[in-house]
Amino acid sequence: MTIQTLVLTDADAGVHLDHGELRPNNTMDLRGSPHWSIRWRTLRGGVSDGVDVVELDNGHLSLCILPTRGMGIWKGRFNDLPLEWKSPVERPVHPKFVNQLDRGGIGWLHGFNELLCRCGLAFLGPPGDDRGEKLTLHGRIANLPAHRVEVRVDTTGPGSLELRGVVDESSMFGARWRLTTTYRLEAGSNYCSITDDITNLGGQPAELSLLYHINIGRPFLEPYASYAVPSIEVAPRDARAAQGIDNYQIYGAPVAGFQEQVYFHTPIGGGDGWTTALLANASGHAGFAVHFQTRQLPTFSVWKNTVAEADGYVTGLEPGIVFPNFRGFERERGRLPIVQPGHTYRSELALEVADTLDSVRKITDRIHLLQGKTATTVHRQPIERLSAVPK
Repeated sequence: MTIQTLVLTDADAGVHLDHGELRPNNTMDLRGSPHWSIRWRTLRGGVSDGVDVVELDNGHLSLCILPTRGMGIWKGRFNDLPLEWKSPVERPVHPKFVNQLDRGGIGWLHGFNELLCRCGLAFLGPPGDDRGEKLTLHGRIANLPAHRVEVRVDTTGPGSLELRGVVDESSMFGARWRLTTTYRLEAGSNYCSITDDITNLGGQPAELSLLYHINIGRPFLEPYASYAVPSIEVAPRDARAAQGIDNYQIYGAPVAGFQEQVYFHTPIGGGDGWTTALLANASGHAGFAVHFQTRQLPTFSVWKNTVAEADGYVTGLEPGIVFPNFRGFERERGRLPIVQPGHTYRSELALEVADTLDSVRKITDRIHLLQGKTATTVHRQPIERLSAVPK
């Protein structure tokens, strides 16, 4: 067994490697794949100037991760399948170009183009005033850079690639959070595990908000694509979503001016707490799955945004601690966990990509097994317990 660790960024030690790569060599062969690599670079020019990108490639699955943007995933590829969506924001945006107060507090959208970005940590959801605090859309964590980043290659078993980053969300007279995130790809697999440890560095108990905005476009999203997640119940977020409740699991073709629809699920976990959500294309030959631990992430939201291609044809599969409602509403419903000083909240999830009819069917079978004999209650209108927009 050989483990090699390389620090790419350490702000405290004055370390920053702006480009380089690791490849197989005499001491670092991985049994699971002879074609793995880790590459890193700093983008230059335009609004991407200064954005760090780290690409993990296990020989089949590759992911481009952005330490400069809260350790989010920009895009990826599995064999011949692109993992991305075509945002009107075409390139990664350095946080210095994102004013979250713009457009009435929704300036977060100026940098929104990732396959995966985190919402939180002190707050998420729509902007507004919460007990005198002005909140902006979806919080700060996605627009904060990691101050320490390291990669690791482990030859144990088939071998694995890891990327670990540490991001602090801190403010004087405010919350102090530390996100320590680890991405792990086993060599040659179609699977990426993600572990986030979120520590309260402050001296007082603090409310934690967290939601994973996982955004998927073509070739998984297309007319008659569908999603599935084992659920106790599902409800439309608002009156607009209620209009589509009869076909809430089915996607349409791009429509100019389409108004987004959001559906809130109460997911069912297995005996170990894990569950699975799947987006499958119309033929069932391509699937994108999100596995998540419901004991840590008890909510699940689906964002349907089937607008014109030029405006961002996309859907979001979104496990979370809370629903993407205003923080005050989620507090009133008792969904905001309180983390004590020095304590850590762990959340675990994984991404899996399937590119054959059989592999998609296996994921679908798991979802059916988790659903079991429980009939999903479909609420035709928003319900006050779940939605901050009851009508």
